Formats: sequence, C-alpha cells, structure tokens
Amino acid sequence: MDSPPPSAQTAGLRGETRIEELTREQRTIVRRAAEARATVPDLELDGEVDMQACLSLARERDASISALLVRACALALRGHPRVNAAYRDGRFELYSRINVGVAIETDDAYATPAVLDADRKSLQELSDELSELATRARAGELTPPELAGATFTVSHLDEPGIVRSGALVAPPHAAALAAGAIRPVPVLRDGAVVPGHAMTLTLACDHRILYGAPAARFLSRVCELLAAGSL
Repeated sequence: MDSPPPSAQTAGLRGETRIEELTREQRTIVRRAAEARATVPDLELDGEVDMQACLSLARERDASISALLVRACALALRGHPRVNAAYRDGRFELYSRINVGVAIETDDAYATPAVLDADRKSLQELSDELSELATRARAGELTPPELAGATFTVSHLDEPGIVRSGALVAPPHAAALAAGAIRPVPVLRDGAVVPGHAMTLTLACDHRILYGAPAARFLSRVCELLAAGSL
C-alpha cells in the first residue's frame, strides 16, 4: 500500500491552520527586505554610547529618544557625505539634502517616513514632527513623498532586554542605523565606576559605497554627539 504524502501524515500535528493574507504594507516590506538581503553586500559596525547626558537633555527639552537619534545622525551626516548617498547603476549619488527616514511601528507592519532637512531642525521640532508622523503613519495618512524621500534611515527598537538591533539597508541607500534599548550599566566617569545608562548602535552600510574606516568614523561621530548631549 502506498504511503500517504508527508503533508497528509503531519497535517494534524500543528492543529488547525489559519491563513492570513498579507496587507499592502506587508507585501511592500517582504519585497524590500528580500531586495535588501539579496542585493546589498552589507557591513555592520557596533558602537556603545553612554546615554546619561542624552537622558538629561530629553527631560529638559521634553524630547523623545528617537528625536535625539535623528538629530545626532543628521548632524553627523553633514560631515560624511558618502553616508548620505546611494549606490545606483555603478555610480555614487551624493545628496545635498539630509532627509532621515524613521521606522515607525504600525498595525502588523511598519512605515519609514522621512524627516526632510533633518539637519536644519531643532531637537524640539524633530520631536514634534516625529510624534505627528507616528500618528499619521498609524492612521495610514502618510504621503508618497514622505515615504520616498529618505536619504538615510534610523530605527529604535526600544523594548526591554533588547541590547542590539540589526539594520537593513534600504536600496539604494548607503547606510542605515539601528539602536537597541537604553539599559542600566556601570560606567567609568572621572576615574570612578558609577551607575549609568548605555545604548548600542548598529550601523549597516552598503560596502560598495561605504567602506569600513569611513563608516567607523561616521558612527564614532554619532556616538560622540549623543554621549556629550551636544544636540
């Protein structure tokens, strides 16, 4: 007697199966994630930041941590044009405007609207704009220019226990930065070990345009700005 096909043999082991069709947003994420992993020869670098000064600044200015990250990246991008760029069709494209895309969680998906001219906006302006973008992203009200205008992307996975978050480089961008949660750690200040708070930053870059040494200099600059609270 022929044996039943494997699918029939194991069909009952998983219980009932519910099929969910992908939303338009989820289909876009599938396509872009597959494109990123299939086409971008990426290189990742990690940096550790003492966030004590930033936490104080956030309280003083009533600003979000995401706004601090966007501000630090935007200021650092001014001095590192190869990061605010793209590799396309065998050429480098360097952009004059600094538009930072920010990953925002929505229902069962996420959107990455761009903060246009982020380097020209104050910390409070960035915090207000990010709050507005998050509200409109979750309501499905983002415009095509907002979703297509980024020159660099930032994501902040602020979940307890998440030390490090990997980043996907969105083609044709040169780089993307991901931040883990801020966590309590002992730090060395003025020769003494004291309680502090740290964050791990991960920079992913397209190695066709952004190489290890310049990528490290950019990430070091972002870390320096955050650690000093110079935002």
